[in-house]
Amino acid sequence: MIIGIPKEIMHDENRVACTPETVGKFVKDGFEVLVEKHAGDGALYHDEDYVAVGAKLVDEPQEIYDRAELILKVKEPLFNEKTGKHEVEMMHGGQYLITFIHPASPVNHEMVRMMTKQGVIALTLDSIPRISRAQSMDALTSMSTCAGYKGVLMAADHLTKFMPQMFTAVGKIEPAKVMVIGVGVAGLQALATAKRLGAVTYAADIRPMAIENAQSLGAKIVDTTVPAELAVGEGGYAKSLPEDVLAREREALRETIQRMDIVFCSVLIPGKIAPLIITGDTVKGMKKGAVIVDIAIDQGGNCEITPKGDIEVKHHVTLIGVKNIPGELPQSSTWMFSNNMYNLVKYLVKDGKIVLDRSDRIVTESLVCMDGELVHAGTREAMGL
Repeated sequence: MIIGIPKEIMHDENRVACTPETVGKFVKDGFEVLVEKHAGDGALYHDEDYVAVGAKLVDEPQEIYDRAELILKVKEPLFNEKTGKHEVEMMHGGQYLITFIHPASPVNHEMVRMMTKQGVIALTLDSIPRISRAQSMDALTSMSTCAGYKGVLMAADHLTKFMPQMFTAVGKIEPAKVMVIGVGVAGLQALATAKRLGAVTYAADIRPMAIENAQSLGAKIVDTTVPAELAVGEGGYAKSLPEDVLAREREALRETIQRMDIVFCSVLIPGKIAPLIITGDTVKGMKKGAVIVDIAIDQGGNCEITPKGDIEVKHHVTLIGVKNIPGELPQSSTWMFSNNMYNLVKYLVKDGKIVLDRSDRIVTESLVCMDGELVHAGTREAMGL
């Protein structure tokens, strides 16, 4: 079986799907591995490192897509300016793709339709279920750890004031106030990082266990008003809320949000569009110089006016909608991601071939399209199918 690893083409994306270490494991397992030249340079994994473990270097991405039976990527397929083709156009029917697709997000719907029509068999890493036997394959958790840490550092960099309390010759400067909305893996890492930097931390989440975790880190809890029985879905993830309940949550959080210096948004529903937590009107009432980091942007974002894939200032508030924050930590995030990818591929391959057991939750929840059919439940719901 031939595995292809193309160079990522998203703006400022420095990660690569596999390190030389994991490529070496694949080669020892009997796979042939094609790596596009310079694919790992941004993460400090260089061509000679891949060659040393048995990879074959390829000059052009089209050759990888032509020859490989399985494509491993970090980010969703995009238009490749170098070739003048969309990455989906370079794929062929029956080819397997494993990457972060975020198929429920409206911005990716046309690409998902293209993949389905092309006959690609695609699995999305953002829908791997959070169950014990899938922990070693859970790239979303790995990347969330990176996003929580780096996202707060990015916010601090854009903030126009100190994070910690400062005592100076001319008086005391109060510490920054940081609120984390959605205290999962990313949110907990964001809280811990903000606290290390000396900020006063606040947290909001609809799940009782998440609130307990936030309190253990010293965060002040903001009541969402959401009843516990509506809050928790499978695997401990938050559930989708009825619109009237979500509207009450938005109103309950609004006043606290408007007092914050930094708001870190990480509310996600597996396989579905991210819930809207912060409206444009709420942003208008925020402090001048405040910063919002919206790491839910891949699935539509938690803030109504977050720029997709960019950083903008609106209403004197800096909105960070960078889609690949883990890519700002390319060496660590690539190491984590590539190990998740290796474990997933090993799980799916039997006797040298990928076997998709449609009764297995890991397969059914991550499978996007197969045999020309769009099967991903959250995406079908988002498309109104």
